[in-house]
Amino acid sequence: MTSAPLRAPGGFPVVGIIGGGQLARMSAPPAVGLAVTLSVLAESDTAAAALVVPSSPVGDHTSVDDVVAFARRCDVVTFDHEHVPSEVIRAVQAAGVTVEPRPAALVHAQDKLVMRRRLTDLGIPCPRWAQVRTRDELEAFGAEVGWPVVLKTPRGGYDGKGVRLVASADEAQDWLDAAAEQVAAGEGGLSDGLLAEQAVHFTRELAVLVARSRSGQAAVWPVVETVQVDGICTEVLAPAPDLDDTLSSLVAEAALRIAGELDVTGVMAVELFETREVGADGAQRPAYVVNELAMRPHNSGHWTIDGSVTSQFEQHLRAVLDLPLGSTRSRARWTVMGNVLGGDHPELYRTYLHLMARDPEMKFHLYGKDVRPGRKIGHVDVSGDDLDDLRERARHACDYLQGVVTE
Repeated sequence: MTSAPLRAPGGFPVVGIIGGGQLARMSAPPAVGLAVTLSVLAESDTAAAALVVPSSPVGDHTSVDDVVAFARRCDVVTFDHEHVPSEVIRAVQAAGVTVEPRPAALVHAQDKLVMRRRLTDLGIPCPRWAQVRTRDELEAFGAEVGWPVVLKTPRGGYDGKGVRLVASADEAQDWLDAAAEQVAAGEGGLSDGLLAEQAVHFTRELAVLVARSRSGQAAVWPVVETVQVDGICTEVLAPAPDLDDTLSSLVAEAALRIAGELDVTGVMAVELFETREVGADGAQRPAYVVNELAMRPHNSGHWTIDGSVTSQFEQHLRAVLDLPLGSTRSRARWTVMGNVLGGDHPELYRTYLHLMARDPEMKFHLYGKDVRPGRKIGHVDVSGDDLDDLRERARHACDYLQGVVTE
């Protein structure tokens, strides 16, 4: 891989993205509009971003040599995912290349134990939790908060992977054994044990996106409702319907505070559970607890491509380049985003004939991925004034693309 710097005409910067997935792919259109040159370190020459970004050298995101050689061609480097090891990121910094978000912030999205400790210290509402390394510790936590217990691997989980709801320690024995081995060895993704959390009784799942620039300017989008099926987000409703105004303000304020306290640069998603709490007067009020953090453009924000004045992808580029941030105002009363999951149709192009004729106002975003059952391969956005109608249209399009319906 050559390390000669890329040259962008007119003095515009080069932004490098580590990881060639759909998030990097969807950054290409706003980069074109901003005259920013993108370069992507892709895992293969057929990666989603490599199909649309001309500068897409192939490399390993865990290799210091590959990543540093790639980074030296860029003015600033950011991420398609959180799985780049901290030592690799520090090597890029040592080479004199700006990395955003920086390792001290990114670790809170890489390690759930680190995230839980920090948010708890900040007084941000979280589920009751404990770090568990042994069966006895898990049984003690379960006895304290009640079974079932949510058990998570601290690193590497996504879309429901690395998460279990266990009714007893017996159901977690394989994870406990693996953790014990790695704790003893002092290495591996479970070397700090597991994260155990109280199972939260929630009314629905919410998410809020916030962007923060290097100089500290921040902007937040409306709070949205996310609909999950088997641990996979299938639908996003923007803004969240019937959301209490006070709760909406509290959630937005929390997201802005987390971004500032963690010194985040770029887009961060805060995933939450809406709950109920009993006040001193005995009345129930809406409340929330934070579930997860992601420090990158996120699936819960794909609606912003068509439903917001500034998409999360353009905003992320602005933030890591320390440009003034754009407006996060919604363009319509409602926007519904539906995730397209892989099904039995490997050839998707002809589905456009039906869907575009049926719904000319719908926007389609496919990711250039190989089709596999249950895999996120794209999404649709549709905006308007009738939420029920929008949801029906988005669901039909996703079902048609998946092959669940044929007309």
